[in-house]
Amino acid sequence: MNKGNNPSVETRRPDRAALIIAVVLAAIAAVIFWDVSRLTGLAGYSQVGPMTVPYAIACCLIALAVWTAIEAWRGDFPEGEHQQAGPVVWIVAGLAAQMLLLNTLGFSIATGILFALTARGFGKRRLWLTVPVGIAFSFAVWAVFAKLLQLSLPAGPLERLFF
Repeated sequence: MNKGNNPSVETRRPDRAALIIAVVLAAIAAVIFWDVSRLTGLAGYSQVGPMTVPYAIACCLIALAVWTAIEAWRGDFPEGEHQQAGPVVWIVAGLAAQMLLLNTLGFSIATGILFALTARGFGKRRLWLTVPVGIAFSFAVWAVFAKLLQLSLPAGPLERLFF
């Protein structure tokens, strides 16, 4: 079948977003290569040292960057969907709220708010339900990590009330 004679077959342009991703992957690999190049002489008597794994990761990133660029140039990625800003704003607001409230209100309340706002971003509109569920779930996580595993997580008024 000849593409030139068939008007229903459209030619796709290179995927700019995928090309940007390829450039970012290559840039990360370059930073790793540069950083590891400063670690000279640490292998000792063995050929495997602290430079081996970062070099392997950087080589894999370069391979992924080349592969992504080729696929993007050929237009083989599926057509991107229209992005909605609303859900992203809710999730970023939840992350910002957690960072701002973590030291004052503690892990449970701050992470419960993050849970509720993320659920709102995914379409769950009942904040009156998701906030307490998120706080309860986060409190259970805090109790396991802080009390059973003895890890240090910020405690707030809710954690101090029970422990």
